[in-house]
Amino acid sequence: MKIAVIGDGGWGTTLAILLCKKGFSVSLWSAFKEYATYLNKKRVNTKFLPQIKIPAKIEITHDIKKATLDKELIILAVPSQYMRDVLKKIKDFKDCLKANFLSVTKGIEVDSLKRMSEVIYDELGQVKLAVLSGPTIAQEVARNIPTTAVIASEDKDLRKYLQNIFMSERFRIYTNSDVCGVELGGSLKNIIAIACGISDGLGFGTNTKAALLARGLVEISRLGQAMGAKISTFSGISGLGDLVTTCISPYSRNRFVGEQIGKGKTLKEIQKKMQMVAEGVPTTKSAYKLSLKYKVEMPITHQVYKVLYKNKSPLKAVKELMTREGKEE
Repeated sequence: MKIAVIGDGGWGTTLAILLCKKGFSVSLWSAFKEYATYLNKKRVNTKFLPQIKIPAKIEITHDIKKATLDKELIILAVPSQYMRDVLKKIKDFKDCLKANFLSVTKGIEVDSLKRMSEVIYDELGQVKLAVLSGPTIAQEVARNIPTTAVIASEDKDLRKYLQNIFMSERFRIYTNSDVCGVELGGSLKNIIAIACGISDGLGFGTNTKAALLARGLVEISRLGQAMGAKISTFSGISGLGDLVTTCISPYSRNRFVGEQIGKGKTLKEIQKKMQMVAEGVPTTKSAYKLSLKYKVEMPITHQVYKVLYKNKSPLKAVKELMTREGKEE
């Protein structure tokens, strides 16, 4: 079976390695020609997945036509705000539209407020599509640490088919029909991870983080339900599971961004030094707009938005959250 992974970030590279080790023929596409050449030579993704060897069998290319040609499965692993541009390149190659597509990107497009599956359908039409999400820190999966994830699709046969492709002794896949809930859980938890990072940066403790996790999950569930997702999805692997991982892991980019803000750095300063994309930053803007659109109360999200985009003091944001009018849980 021939598989293309579009996107050479940590997660894309990890999935390419995982599938190669399972015996599949894998191509990995890099957006930058020079970096594709570097990866071919060094066989280590030093920017996004350091110290993990990329098998020689994986074809690394900057040529997106070559990457997607004759592939049965195309995995989309590019940052959410670049997804549409990459899809515009892919749709020129009509033959590849017959493939199965799997989105592994966690984010919401800022301008359209669309989930990744909606963006994919916008650009490629009604292709066979599923999404993969869950508590999947790339470094841990690459080091063969036991991990679970969820593949969601409205097509029962497709999600079962993809489950069998990805399942291994150390990578357990569940299936779900709630595409909306799985995508929103994976996207919105990054906002709460930024909030937890701010808490860490300010020197707060476990009590604070527990409060953010619990009330953050309430916010995620509220918006998800308003947008048509099943409430039960948010207590599962792609909801609560992913939320916990992203809020506590030292590898979490979003928690790191929050921590640096809590320590007094500006968002511009932090992003300038980061190689990887912290999806929670644009997703905060998207979620803020969605909360207004659907008239959903999301106090933590609103405060994170004001800290990131309105230069609000993190301590002032904490005070306003803590002194809101008392209410029942």
